[in-house]
Amino acid sequence: MSSVPSAPPSPHDPDAGRRPPDVADLAGRFEQVRARSQALAAPLSAEDAQVQSMDDCSPAKWHLAHTTWFFERFVLAAREGYTPFDTDFDYLFNSYYQSVGTMHARPHRGLVTRPSLAHVLDYRREVDARMRERLQRVDLDAHARQAVLLGTHHEQQHQELLLTDIKHAFWCNPLKPAYRDDLPVTAGRDQPLEWIESDESIVELGAPAWPHVAAFAYDNESPRHRVLVPAHALASRPVTNGEYRAFIEDGGYRNPALWMSEGFTRIQADGWSRPLYWDEGLQREFTLAGMRDIDPHAPVCHVSYFEADAYARWAGARLPTEFEWEAAARGHAVEGHFADDAGGLQPRSASSGKGTRQLFGDVWEWTSSAYMPYPGFRALPGSLGEYNGKFMCGQWVLRGGSCATPPGHVRASYRNFFHPPDRWQFSGLRLARDLC
Repeated sequence: MSSVPSAPPSPHDPDAGRRPPDVADLAGRFEQVRARSQALAAPLSAEDAQVQSMDDCSPAKWHLAHTTWFFERFVLAAREGYTPFDTDFDYLFNSYYQSVGTMHARPHRGLVTRPSLAHVLDYRREVDARMRERLQRVDLDAHARQAVLLGTHHEQQHQELLLTDIKHAFWCNPLKPAYRDDLPVTAGRDQPLEWIESDESIVELGAPAWPHVAAFAYDNESPRHRVLVPAHALASRPVTNGEYRAFIEDGGYRNPALWMSEGFTRIQADGWSRPLYWDEGLQREFTLAGMRDIDPHAPVCHVSYFEADAYARWAGARLPTEFEWEAAARGHAVEGHFADDAGGLQPRSASSGKGTRQLFGDVWEWTSSAYMPYPGFRALPGSLGEYNGKFMCGQWVLRGGSCATPPGHVRASYRNFFHPPDRWQFSGLRLARDLC
């Protein structure tokens, strides 16, 4: 691997100074990520993999095909003379890359009954074989290696979406089937909430702009920049199911004073009175293992930004900014309950101890920060520049990862983003307070 350049690359040469990933490491990562996607899909029937329960979700079959299309389009087809597996797939499995062509409308992905699941799996095997051959021959230039690395991280995002989307689809089924019936039940313990105070400070946040450095980060995490973080206090753990239930029982969903106007309009129009997947009795919830008792000590999840913000007001607090969150997280190892842990693809209670805990894993934490570019933000060059930047409008930042996030996928600077009403992700909240 080449060394870090002693001077910044020329702005006229986007490839200057880039550090291409080591091919051996890249090949191992590629194999691991691709195998994990198919393992996640293994419990699903062809009928399961076809269903699309709402516009925001995609069929599991589509996730398997789209992540394959990404490697075929941005790595294999980048070489002149490449023969695609199926020319129709460029239209069917493109997501939002307008610069490479038109695509099938997202709300209608569930109507694509052909190709079959078996044919999509054939597609994966063929593209994997072609990719493997290129990797084994070290037949990838620096740009192609960077596209492969980005593709593996992109696929890990879709692994989480595969789980959240199939959970929503199964919840829509009157039988409330389990994705897996072998997931364990974890008993939680009450962990008192503490407030961790921080003085006003100027902190350097964000990630260095990849691929000019070895460590991967998405373009929306860069550049590193200095931020004034006012004095504040951060809750030691996320809000729990039991605490959120008290908000409901106190009439939180009926009190307009607690809600953003758009949020109160939404809960009235859609009849929201509790988190997504909770039953009317507030005692049971739908999980990837089917209906189970709600653990009062585990973090509440599947709440929208509107609900998180309303709860914070009810609690006499607020949501943290993404800068307050990242400043706290930078002092912690990226450890927590992620998708491959033994916790059953469901959030669990915080561990005992002092200080800030549970920053990573369990639930994505809503912040009060709009999803906007950092000062000096530059999207990746070419078509891959469509990956993040064009979505910096009307969405809010979440931090930390969840129990459906692949381990090793997140870091302190990682910025997830969703629209304020979105609830089908494993999204929760941590409280913050101003220190006057």
